[in-house]
Amino acid sequence: MPPLAPPLSGQRLQTLIQVAQGRAQPDWVIRGPRIFNVFTGDFSVGELAIWEDRIAGVAPVGSFQGSRVLETEGFLVPGFIDSHLHIESSMASPQALAPLLLENGVTAAVADPHEIVNVAGTRGLDYFLAAADLASLDYFLTLPSCVPATSLERGGAEVQAADLRPYFGHPRVVGLGEMMNYPGVLTGAAEVLAKLSLALSQGSLIDGHAPQVSGLQLGAYRAAGISSDHEAATAQEGRERLEMGFWLMIREGTAARNLKSLWPAVTQKNARFCLLATDDRHARDLVQEGSVNHLVRLAQSLTPDWLPEILSMATLNAAQRLGLSDRGALAPGYLADLALYEDLASWVPRKVWKNGRLVVDGEYLAPRTPSPAPPGEAELSSGLRLAPLSLESLKVPATGSRVRVIGLTPGQLVTESLTLAWPAQAGFFEANPELGVVKMATWNRYGGDGRAQVGFLKGLGLRRGALAQSVSHDSHHLVAAGVADEDILLAAQAVIDLGGGLALALEGQVISSLALPLGGLMSHAPVREIARALAEMAIQGGRLGLPPDLDPFLSLGFMSLPVIPKLKLTVAGLIEDFQVVGLVLP
Repeated sequence: MPPLAPPLSGQRLQTLIQVAQGRAQPDWVIRGPRIFNVFTGDFSVGELAIWEDRIAGVAPVGSFQGSRVLETEGFLVPGFIDSHLHIESSMASPQALAPLLLENGVTAAVADPHEIVNVAGTRGLDYFLAAADLASLDYFLTLPSCVPATSLERGGAEVQAADLRPYFGHPRVVGLGEMMNYPGVLTGAAEVLAKLSLALSQGSLIDGHAPQVSGLQLGAYRAAGISSDHEAATAQEGRERLEMGFWLMIREGTAARNLKSLWPAVTQKNARFCLLATDDRHARDLVQEGSVNHLVRLAQSLTPDWLPEILSMATLNAAQRLGLSDRGALAPGYLADLALYEDLASWVPRKVWKNGRLVVDGEYLAPRTPSPAPPGEAELSSGLRLAPLSLESLKVPATGSRVRVIGLTPGQLVTESLTLAWPAQAGFFEANPELGVVKMATWNRYGGDGRAQVGFLKGLGLRRGALAQSVSHDSHHLVAAGVADEDILLAAQAVIDLGGGLALALEGQVISSLALPLGGLMSHAPVREIARALAEMAIQGGRLGLPPDLDPFLSLGFMSLPVIPKLKLTVAGLIEDFQVVGLVLP
């Protein structure tokens, strides 16, 4: 059944009031732990009473008598809330991801499904809403605002304001998702303004996405009603956003790790307006490091004395930003979403309660009856629609002496725009591993003619072979990078044969692959199975020279996203600052 709690009214409200006074028995009493009060920032020994899905009371030991009493030590904390994530980046379905999030103390998450909506349009949005109803934690959604991300994108769908209107008012929809088309905001593009106006008329929040925007332009972006941003990458950018009234989402994903660089912008005065977000986090990192609890652990290592502020970022701050007034605190009347920890260092919970029900006891307690597949899931498994790939289209004639090259920045989504020169081979520019430069190609997966747009990429670490994938933000065309054209084509064809996924090729052989049949983005498999497959691919990737500390698939997947500066490759060509530019220069 859906985890969204029913409202408090009538007999339920009356009974809760009786339980809170000790005149009726709670369902659970957790007695003896140190309970975190997010309003005062203190931990104190006491007991917490749960009735149905609510916290009935928090009081001194011995205040409540219940049918089930858990005598325990440890630390009781509200369930964490991920303020912004893309479920698709885990490569797991919403239902498959939920148990792992609960095991990491996350009881609610706000997902922006713009990846699957770029692939399948509102069918993808309907699927996510249906899947959320079947998941074991609370997923809330922001409606994708940029499908496609810009007019330069050619994706699987185009979603306009009129398409989004029916979804406002849905109990799981909390607002409009990240407005990536910041040039459209600043120039007053009609469709962008229509979406902003629609959200504002509904009283909904609007999430932002404005990398490297500052000054008067950032002020104009805020004036448009956009009230958060997760794309700040430096302390200066973080401070400017806080000064202008943005909620600062501090992101620590897989390809973009910004927490340490942003942390100097945070003070005990402005921490109230900071949130924690995982954004795009791969299965391997979720399994090995965790989710929001990893961000808590990392922030605590930087400022050990700020634990109350850090926990507030992961709980109450997020709840209040999102308008979830009954979450984020351990107090009477709040939902019983809570986690019990052995200590205040590891941040791996021993027990987790969701809506008053114990769901993690050392590990996730799977329900006896597995939930069914969400409606519409089968429609997402349509594969990739391309004509036969052309090896000839991978050739880059040496019509000049220099080449524009995308400069990958480890740990960031922004790139450099480099201009490099190296000798041509038989009249063509090829990959140059000695310079750290590989060839990159992307094909239109939505009925494309099999011809590639080609560019060059520096910083991926690839020394030989190729990798390919159907995950390339945000339109998710087929993308590949490699040294030899034949391996590039082989890896790309392997992804097509999988119906979407990831593949590695070396010397004429596919050496590793992972199928992602749900829209070419996600698998039905549990997250740990996906993580194991990715770990095996990382081992095989070592044969290609891929470094172990860089996720090549997530990094390559962002090299086609033109709304992140500086230089990107899309099916429309090489894009710099929202303009198509030439690859070869005089």
